[in-house]
Amino acid sequence: MNKNKVNRREFIKIVGISTATATAAFTVGCDNANSISGRGGVANGAIPKGKITRKKVKGTDEDISLLGYGCMRWPTLKTPKKGENIINQDEVNRLVDYAIDHGVNYFDTAPVYTQGWSEEATGNALSRYPRDSYYLATKMSNFYDYTKENSIAMYNSSLKKLQTNYFDYYLVHNVGKNIEYFNARFIDNGVLDFLIEERKAGRIRKLGWSFHGKMEFFDEILALHDTVHWDFVQIQLNYVDWRHAEVLGNNNVSAEYLYAELEKRNIPAVVMEPLLGGRLSKVPDHIVERFKERDPNSSTASWAFRFAGTPPLVYTVLSGMTYMEHLQDNIRTYSPLVPITKEEEVFLQDTATLLANYPTIPCNDCQYCMPCPYGIDIPAMLLHYNKCVNEGNIPKSRTDANYSEARRAYLVGYDRSAIKLRQANRCIGCDKCNAHCPQGIDIPKELTRINKFVEQLKQDTL
Repeated sequence: MNKNKVNRREFIKIVGISTATATAAFTVGCDNANSISGRGGVANGAIPKGKITRKKVKGTDEDISLLGYGCMRWPTLKTPKKGENIINQDEVNRLVDYAIDHGVNYFDTAPVYTQGWSEEATGNALSRYPRDSYYLATKMSNFYDYTKENSIAMYNSSLKKLQTNYFDYYLVHNVGKNIEYFNARFIDNGVLDFLIEERKAGRIRKLGWSFHGKMEFFDEILALHDTVHWDFVQIQLNYVDWRHAEVLGNNNVSAEYLYAELEKRNIPAVVMEPLLGGRLSKVPDHIVERFKERDPNSSTASWAFRFAGTPPLVYTVLSGMTYMEHLQDNIRTYSPLVPITKEEEVFLQDTATLLANYPTIPCNDCQYCMPCPYGIDIPAMLLHYNKCVNEGNIPKSRTDANYSEARRAYLVGYDRSAIKLRQANRCIGCDKCNAHCPQGIDIPKELTRINKFVEQLKQDTL
């Protein structure tokens, strides 16, 4: 069983190789999770300036751009130096400059994003602007060591890395396992009390939480509103999760329920995963055609962003815009927002029903499952499978007309998405990754299934 286990030195070597080649290999074998190029395309036309839709923050004179910048997927260097920042700071600066110049003013990061480098890169980019010209959000990501001392140290580290003396929006990060885990991370150790005091002191302007989990747990945390007074809640909302979250195999209860419960209490929502980790920008060809028939000039992604931005209590919709084309297309969609009509909502729910029947894996490429102790590039394995499902390159039977072509496409793309030392066959089922997956994916089960499928294709020579 342990023959596939790698020691620390070998693992670092593998990770180093993978990091150095991630951009080139991943885009060839399995498109970036947020890519909107290709079959879905990007919208046509000029990129408006100064027209982005903004939302007024209740009780203040603040207004937030409906498009928020999610800083989880900053562009990385092709050959980062060992132990140094892996993020391409020059490219981050360019993206931030363009975003701010076109009206984007909300930036969301966390201590754990981009292998722990996101806050520093985000702080470097934003520190070049007046502090009152943008809204900054980060999180308490005390997943593993949730002593009060470590949690406060993480909080202070975020202040330092982001080069600020206050947070506009601060989140209790990724609550969703169970109430016991929530209590251990935030209640029993006094961390939530600390954050409330920081809000009173003005170092936190708005206090909220991000959610991945089940209905009963959402209700329990929301019930604390009477004593804590949550200023906002960050939820996963898109036209598929609106009613089909459980059908797709996610942990999440439907976004329709989550939003309705917030609406009852007049609590604003921040939206994450409007594209389901990119899956709603890389839909199957027949779904692309549905969108093109309705509006030939709009991108596939723009439909998802319009849906996510339409509910009135949504303050901002986060997008992890790794490339300039993502940013430009989303700015175009929200400059200004054209809300989804009732007729279009029916169309999108019909589309969601079709997508719910497609056997993709609900991976959002959040990287929380990484690093794998056995060196596997888990997201690359899952996302390559999804890509091939969407493109019709999942060979099922030798009697299929395109079997040979699909078989080759899957195997070639598989080897390009990750080097052999990082492929699914190295999984021994240790189950460490499952505890960290906010989507509730049984990762070892999926890796085993993918590996069996790959081995079958390799043996099935024509």
